[in-house]
Amino acid sequence: MDFNQIFYQIYPLGLCDCPHENDGVVSHRVLHVLDFVPHLQKLGVTAVWFAPVFDSDRHGYDTRDYHKIDVRLGTNEDFRQVCDALHQAGIKVVLDGVFNHVGRGFWAFRDVQEKKWDSPYSDWFYINYNDTWAKDGFTYQNWEGHDELVKLNLQNPEVCKYLLDSIDLWEQEFHIDGLRLDVAYMVDRNFLRQLHDHVQNYGKDFLLLGEMIGGDYNVLLNDCHLDSVTNYECRKGIYSSLNSHNLFEIAYSYNRQFGNDPWTLYRGRHLLSFVDNHDVNRIASVLQDPRDLPLAYALVYAMPGMPCIYYGSEWGAQGKKTNDSDDPLRPYFDKPEWNALTDTIAAMSKMRLSHRVFADGDYEQIMVKNEQLIFARHSEEGQLTFAINISDAPIHLDADFKVQEGTELLTNKKINFQNGVDLDGKAAYFWFTPNH
Repeated sequence: MDFNQIFYQIYPLGLCDCPHENDGVVSHRVLHVLDFVPHLQKLGVTAVWFAPVFDSDRHGYDTRDYHKIDVRLGTNEDFRQVCDALHQAGIKVVLDGVFNHVGRGFWAFRDVQEKKWDSPYSDWFYINYNDTWAKDGFTYQNWEGHDELVKLNLQNPEVCKYLLDSIDLWEQEFHIDGLRLDVAYMVDRNFLRQLHDHVQNYGKDFLLLGEMIGGDYNVLLNDCHLDSVTNYECRKGIYSSLNSHNLFEIAYSYNRQFGNDPWTLYRGRHLLSFVDNHDVNRIASVLQDPRDLPLAYALVYAMPGMPCIYYGSEWGAQGKKTNDSDDPLRPYFDKPEWNALTDTIAAMSKMRLSHRVFADGDYEQIMVKNEQLIFARHSEEGQLTFAINISDAPIHLDADFKVQEGTELLTNKKINFQNGVDLDGKAAYFWFTPNH
């Protein structure tokens, strides 16, 4: 599988300005994504991850029907047109797989509401019919106390078959290239193993990416379950290190996850690297100094893993969730914007896709201080040397670079490391030295 990818996450119900509640009116709003395809190409994106697109009650994670696109977005034909355009542009399509739970409007759950224990779908869910006082005449397991999200019984072979058949439909109709599994840390492990084996039948590299918030990612990041997971640890480490002027925090996470020590957790694995998404405040609203925005993305692009950009954040869009809503994180944009930050990210995308060391290289920490960090990554292609200075002042650093010279990838300038290195204030550098 080729992990040298630049991901772009879209929350389509937000980007396409859909009503918050499913009004049942068929629209064609998803075609708005077509306006972003040239922007994605210019940005260097190679894969788009779509947050939920299937028919749902409200926010997409409360699915009604896995076989049709949400009417607020349009029709299956509309979405197929979007997927075809992305594929023609050389961009892969990854869909959200929401398999732990469904919405109360899910067709099988509605049948249970009507027929109770006489429904043939009664054991598709975890239902307690002894709680006759409840509004449905029964209670049921849900996701983290949210009654609108009904937990699926993934130990029921009929449920598993329905979901796997649905994924087959998505692959056949939209030619998808992968899935991002919502709350993967809660999904039944036997189902994940079935899913892993099932997608091998597609005869192509099919990515299984899982949402993991914490813990040991290797529980799911293995040859039997998932190919990649979300790297929340480094997401927190990046913004926290920049805000506190303490690069030891992110350096610790990098080394713990990817370093050369025997206890390193994820050496050789390819996690999804990001600074924001549809569930957390946008990076431009988190960083205390807006000048640190390009530095945050430099840390994402330099580290092992696959970078992921959240729609709008590439031009510095802001957004903070409230106590009762994530809507401010998921806005409508009439059209993409382009500015200095977008220029920088596009340049880093081009640089990253041109050198396999970004995808295949190891991680070796060379030097870390409160406001400076230098590390190297090695592969058969050569050595990437990365240095960052988050202070305002320029600095000269002496370090053991183990190479004599390299070419700065963003400026094509050569540098000799024998006498150390000079770093400008608020700057990041990528040097490459090929193997001879």
